[in-house]
Amino acid sequence: MSLRDAQQAVDRWIGEFEEGYFPPLANVARLTEEVGELAREINHRFGPKPKKPSEPDDSIAMELADILFVVICIANSQGLDLDDAFAQMMAKVTSRDAGRWTRKAR
Repeated sequence: MSLRDAQQAVDRWIGEFEEGYFPPLANVARLTEEVGELAREINHRFGPKPKKPSEPDDSIAMELADILFVVICIANSQGLDLDDAFAQMMAKVTSRDAGRWTRKAR
């Protein structure tokens, strides 16, 4: 699924509700919450703080998917095309950072 396909799927789902998209600041607050949940999962898995036995075993992949969903909601509410934006970002980093690191031998 491309980012454009994902944006369309989210837009169809959101379109089923009268409320539509949350306002931008509410979505940024949601994004911050989701990034915090990802940080918690990363800390549990790789950091010094193990989970309590009573805590559910959440997934880093699902936390990343939650973040992506909110990012898509923000993009859709602002009329942005994430496929285009991501292509522009990749062009920027591949040209800007072309000589920054040593490349792997192939």
